[in-house]
Amino acid sequence: MKIILAAGARPNFMKIAPLIWELEERKKEGRLRHIQYKVIHTGQHYDREMSEVFFKDLNIPAPDINLEVGSASHAVQTANIMIEFEKVCFQEKPDIVIVVGDVNSTIACTLVASKLGIRTAHVEAGLRSFDRTMPEETNRLLTDSLCDYLFTTCTDANTNLRKEGIPKSKVYFVGNIMIDCLKNFRLQARAKGTYKKYGFKEKNYALLTLHRPSNVDEEESLKKIYGIIEKISRKTPVIFPVHPRTRECLKSHSITNDVESIILEKPMGYVEHLNLMMNAMFVLTDSGGVQEETTVLKVPCLTLRENTERPITIKLGTNTLVGIDEQKIMKNFNKILDGTYKKPTKIPPLWDGKTARRIINILIGVRLA
Repeated sequence: MKIILAAGARPNFMKIAPLIWELEERKKEGRLRHIQYKVIHTGQHYDREMSEVFFKDLNIPAPDINLEVGSASHAVQTANIMIEFEKVCFQEKPDIVIVVGDVNSTIACTLVASKLGIRTAHVEAGLRSFDRTMPEETNRLLTDSLCDYLFTTCTDANTNLRKEGIPKSKVYFVGNIMIDCLKNFRLQARAKGTYKKYGFKEKNYALLTLHRPSNVDEEESLKKIYGIIEKISRKTPVIFPVHPRTRECLKSHSITNDVESIILEKPMGYVEHLNLMMNAMFVLTDSGGVQEETTVLKVPCLTLRENTERPITIKLGTNTLVGIDEQKIMKNFNKILDGTYKKPTKIPPLWDGKTARRIINILIGVRLA
């Protein structure tokens, strides 16, 4: 069996890493000698800080092939990935292509493999925001409709796929592979002490991540968010590792940081970022993965979106949707300050660090059947 692991954006690498660890571990033990795999980096995130450093940080080998497609409009980027990935499929002749997440690389590689009759597996299937204005929602829907194996993170995702008419035989509830990554690096991150270099103590600062087009592309939205962050920073300092896309938007919208208590940083490696997250008083984000990580870490999370494809982080976890509504944000911020913010009830089922093992077991079982 030859497997291709296709990834293109920073969160994707965190999802393929546990699969690589699992495959390598089994090979060391003398199992899975019949399994070959190759990692394909589409180059969707081409910035060194957003991709290359991550491979070293996650302890996974450099990609076997980098398609180097770079940035472009959704249509052009997706098309370029398809053109280059088709060449890889002709050359490598894989038995199965594994895609992760919901970026353009996900749907592009799925379309190519599906048209060539190559089996496809989607890790993180079934998540839905029910917001068709999000490009990621289109990617999710199309990917799940084409894939042969749908690996889900939660029962909500199973329900979504059932309502869409996906055969039950394609759906496998395996848990959250992002949490495999978190659990693997949790102790290392705790020992890192990244927050200390800013002179902070545990739980006396906030962490901000921001990259969604709906938040950063429009000048009015970004200026509103930044104004709210400035108000928060008067009571609690904010560390802001700035995504390259967001940095460009700050520059183009003439937004400058004149506040000492807002610390702008370059994107960080996974372990450093995890250290900041686990020791923060709370996190402000528009990232899907951060909603999941903060739930497991039991750190309050205020999500700067009107909807989420991860509602389980609200039902069971520490997440609250606040959009860019100043009143909602400040109300929940004050609850965090006075200790009345909601407490997590429990960690979602199968978010236990063993998801990659379940996925590989299923793929082997399907292959050998």
